[in-house]
Amino acid sequence: MTTQVPPVETATPGVETERKTYLNVTKGFMSWAGTLDHKRIGLMYLIGTSAALLAGGLFALLVRLHLWEPTGMLFDNAEYNQVFTLHGVFMVFLFVIPAIPAALGNMILPLQLGAIDVALPRLNLLSFYLWVTGAIFAILAIVAGGFDTGWTFYTPYSLYTQQAVGLIGMGVFILGFSSIFTGLNFIVTVHKLRAPGLTWFRMPLFIWALYATSILQVLATPVLGITVLLVAIERLYHIGIFDPRLGGDAVLFEHFFWFYSHPAVYIMVLPAFGIISELVTVHSRKPLFGYKLIAFSSLAIAIISFLVWGHHMFTSGQSTYAMFAFSFLTFFVAIPTAIKEFSWVATVWKGSIALNSPMLYTLAFLIIFAIGGLTGVILGALNVDIHLHDTYFVVAHFHYVMMGSIALAFFAGLHHWWPKMFGVMYNETHAKISCALIFIGFNATFIPQFIMGSRGMPRRYATYVPDYEPYHKASTIGAMVLGVGVAFMVYYLVVSLLQKKRAMENQWGGVTLEWETPTPPPLENFSKPPVVTNEVYDYSKLDLETTITPAK
Repeated sequence: MTTQVPPVETATPGVETERKTYLNVTKGFMSWAGTLDHKRIGLMYLIGTSAALLAGGLFALLVRLHLWEPTGMLFDNAEYNQVFTLHGVFMVFLFVIPAIPAALGNMILPLQLGAIDVALPRLNLLSFYLWVTGAIFAILAIVAGGFDTGWTFYTPYSLYTQQAVGLIGMGVFILGFSSIFTGLNFIVTVHKLRAPGLTWFRMPLFIWALYATSILQVLATPVLGITVLLVAIERLYHIGIFDPRLGGDAVLFEHFFWFYSHPAVYIMVLPAFGIISELVTVHSRKPLFGYKLIAFSSLAIAIISFLVWGHHMFTSGQSTYAMFAFSFLTFFVAIPTAIKEFSWVATVWKGSIALNSPMLYTLAFLIIFAIGGLTGVILGALNVDIHLHDTYFVVAHFHYVMMGSIALAFFAGLHHWWPKMFGVMYNETHAKISCALIFIGFNATFIPQFIMGSRGMPRRYATYVPDYEPYHKASTIGAMVLGVGVAFMVYYLVVSLLQKKRAMENQWGGVTLEWETPTPPPLENFSKPPVVTNEVYDYSKLDLETTITPAK
């Protein structure tokens, strides 16, 4: 994508001046707390969601350590349920759902559109503070005694437990508004602030993915808010909504919850798809295979995701005909997903592949997501799912799709855009070692869980029969390796900020608009709107010798 961008002003010869960027244009706590700049808001989201990832990961390690022995090592049953629930809530609501759209999306979307900022910058800042408020409520719920319902808050137990369900419910309710406002902001920005010449089919696929995600955020998240509100009303006033003892229906809660939560799966996954679509073309130095198919498949996934929630409920007693329909639709949603996977592989095929750390994370994603997708097809089959329901097979599948694929895509995007975001370069050798540790540790953690689940080991149990001990110990060792890999990644990224090794202006030779800005970008992104004159992902006119230069 070639553009016409005004030249960047240069400093007076012989005079050392620090170039003004979004990082140093103003200083002080209040300049960040009240900022309307999308890049600073994205950076604050990045810090917050990364802290949630580390906290959720710590809870996961505690769960795995407890399960080292069949009788448990660290907690009694009630404490185990609390730690298990904290892991799920922190990972799902505070990291996986907001991490890519709110952090990397906020940082990159306006740059790729050639815009100065998002369309509604004040709403953007409010979205961040709503996320912070939701996180505070989650912490208050822990201080107030914790909660042990699991991250799904299933009724009728969540109606009568004396744990702090009200506080965490309020936190989730507030987090929902943060997600909705972010989605609204991105939709308006994509429609109204594209650079001249940036038509719909010249947009980077990361933008297409965020656009489809935003539609899901706006349409699906209110259902979660309504559900949490109904639980709160029933807890307070004992109205029979979900409690069978009062004339309610507990399965109705499942319908409400999963009607939101399955689109939420794609709220998490679609931005990850967008990142991978960007990285395979840049680091294979090859135009993306099937651009329009990938773009439309994102919208197709967004639409179909509203129709498949019932496959979570095959054992709930729903109609046989409904189960057939949900099973068919579950297989059907695999089609647009497979289009993406095959297009990525076709792009990599015979490309000039650079095996740097972003590409290694991308290749790891392709493997992990393929396993997650294929095991999802297994669970979509009615007769097989009856046996595997509520076993560790489901746990492993969920993590391959949610944490394995999404976290790997997040790490890939973080390493890809880190030089652009901060103007510094991390240690590539350390990054490759970290990627290897994470990939090996993840598979060592969850492959044994597939075996356990197929043999009938139920999930969420604090103790187990000794027959499963070798698998649990292998899984725990894998979790330790995975934890070391993530900790090492945090270490070398922080070190890169301290050492300040200059990154290149265009570190990877990208051709989308974010690479046309100085590194790191100035506050206003572009002095004048860039004009797009070429098709997307056109590398034919890219001169690497003049494009990839040291940042100033």
